Amino acid sequence: MNFKGNHILSVNQFDREAIERVFNVAHQMLPYAKRRKRTTVLEGAILGNLFFEPSTRTRVSFGTAFNLLGGEVRETTGLSNSALAKGESLYDTARVLSGYSDIIAMRHPDSGSVAEFAEGSRVPVINGGDGANEHPTQALLDLYTIQKELQDHGSSIDGMHIAMIGDLKYGRTVHSLSKLLCLFKNVRFTLISPKELNMPASIIAAIENAGHQYTITDQFEGSVDADICYQTRIQEERFPSQHEANQYRGKFRLNQQIYTKHFQSKTVIMHPLPRDSRAEANELDNDLNLNPNLAIFRQTDNGVLVRMALFALTLGVEDIVAQYDRDIHWHVNI
Repeated sequence: MNFKGNHILSVNQFDREAIERVFNVAHQMLPYAKRRKRTTVLEGAILGNLFFEPSTRTRVSFGTAFNLLGGEVRETTGLSNSALAKGESLYDTARVLSGYSDIIAMRHPDSGSVAEFAEGSRVPVINGGDGANEHPTQALLDLYTIQKELQDHGSSIDGMHIAMIGDLKYGRTVHSLSKLLCLFKNVRFTLISPKELNMPASIIAAIENAGHQYTITDQFEGSVDADICYQTRIQEERFPSQHEANQYRGKFRLNQQIYTKHFQSKTVIMHPLPRDSRAEANELDNDLNLNPNLAIFRQTDNGVLVRMALFALTLGVEDIVAQYDRDIHWHVNI
């Protein structure tokens, strides 16, 4: 995969070699993300951070990642705050805004919209999520987290067992992550969801074609000997109506008691966030907050590292970051 100057729109662009390249560069970003050093390798560069759908972690971590490399960030948030609300096409918006930026990160509520935008862009575009379709950078940070967590337990992604739980129909994070896991060997999937929210047939076909084992069920059954428990939120914004979404809210809650009953003592708990902490949902109970296997905040930290790596690779500066670093004159323990 040639990163420099190219769009990052789909996990389908990646093979294992490309994933390894991203992860190696991400690891090199740790001193900057931890504020032990700073680099100005992207001084003078501008990120157009275009988020036409609500976002906290993804939007802020893209901006943080670019700032930590020395670049500047210009943001547009919400469809109603852009010329798209006046009928401007994605192509025209891309032609204009790419003239103001050196790279663009974009989220949009419609599937395929980021790829359509990229056709008009004069600079590289990174997909920050396009509707129910894909979320490639989330999948990469999830995979990076899985690799790090399993390494701490003396195991690897090859041969692992992952339980994916919740809204597997509309949850774009599990779609993208499953596709990346298909690049590895002997992965077992346990897919737990209401029947109406089962994993799409296209993702199941990809898992089958990769030769992986999978189980589909609509309930917790006995002991789930998973290495990773990946919980998802009910994607209420994707449902035809709020009433329909409410039927599934809180269907698969996870608290310490349920975790102890169904999972191994070393099973890593992941969630793409935000977790729905409302009483009627409570997907991941607060009583898990002190569980050392709760990796959800390590995931968010890893998101900055992975997005720094993608910016460096796409702009072709991955090998010279250290040439522009310097000591910092203050300290924070992150």
